[in-house]
Amino acid sequence: MTRVREHPPPPGAAPRAAASRARPALRHRLAERGVDRTLLLLAPGAVFLVTLFCYPFLYGLQLSFQPQRGGGALANYRAFFGDPYLRETVWITLGLAVPVALVNCLAAVPVAFRTRGPFRGRRLITTLLVMPITLGTVLTAQGLLGYLGPGGWLNKTLLATGITDTPLELVHNYWGVFASLVITGFPFSYLLTLSYLTGIDPGLEQAAATLGASKRQRFRHVTLPLLAPGLAVTFCLSFVLAFAVFPSAQLVGDPRGETHVISIEAYQAAFQKFDYSLGSAIAMVMAAVMTAVVLMVLAWRSMLYRGATGGKG
Repeated sequence: MTRVREHPPPPGAAPRAAASRARPALRHRLAERGVDRTLLLLAPGAVFLVTLFCYPFLYGLQLSFQPQRGGGALANYRAFFGDPYLRETVWITLGLAVPVALVNCLAAVPVAFRTRGPFRGRRLITTLLVMPITLGTVLTAQGLLGYLGPGGWLNKTLLATGITDTPLELVHNYWGVFASLVITGFPFSYLLTLSYLTGIDPGLEQAAATLGASKRQRFRHVTLPLLAPGLAVTFCLSFVLAFAVFPSAQLVGDPRGETHVISIEAYQAAFQKFDYSLGSAIAMVMAAVMTAVVLMVLAWRSMLYRGATGGKG
């Protein structure tokens, strides 16, 4: 019988074979990091984000550095900040957006706190609180003009009862825009606050109650600290909605006076003066101011509270 001679493996073959057996395939290594076929589900959202946000933003940003009348890349920004009338629009808009966001957040807390538990008529009350979302800005402004205007129901009632001798000026000024923004922005603040409140474990309050804490103490030392991070996010979203005010400032405000907000200047520069470069620069200023306020609020939130929110899931 002929004996077959076995040849030894080439140098380095055994270590390579052992390494290939020990090291998982690339597909498995990516799956361990969350990169698999299910990640493709993010593709439509990514395309939507790039198409409707990233590209318009980057296009507007580069357009803002191309002034129509020349003068250098920063000419539009110098024109904006060098004109006191234009520069004042930033403070006017902040003077509207910040108080509106604060009022919406502060008003949403007790309402959400009262409606978070089951009770009779809860669905009806929640529906009535959210209904202003369906009205829209124009219909809300029309309702304010009919109710708070010089010939509106409120002034007619006050004049008929002799409470006032002249109609109150509640529209076509700061307070008309303020009321419109509160009406249209409160439902969003309420829904967000309600979602955060219902996510707080009720067992925490019950544990505090067994230790003798009153309702006020439980809210102050248990619920409010857990709710604070959510309130910060709610404030940011409410602020962004109010800072971008445009229809209300035109319909129930004084667009050339005390409600001359920055969005009006951006619109007039782009679509009335046809200076799209200046309009883009003003829009970039809007984005920068909103981003700065949001970052300050989020930084305050991180310093105020760190840890879990006590959610139920």
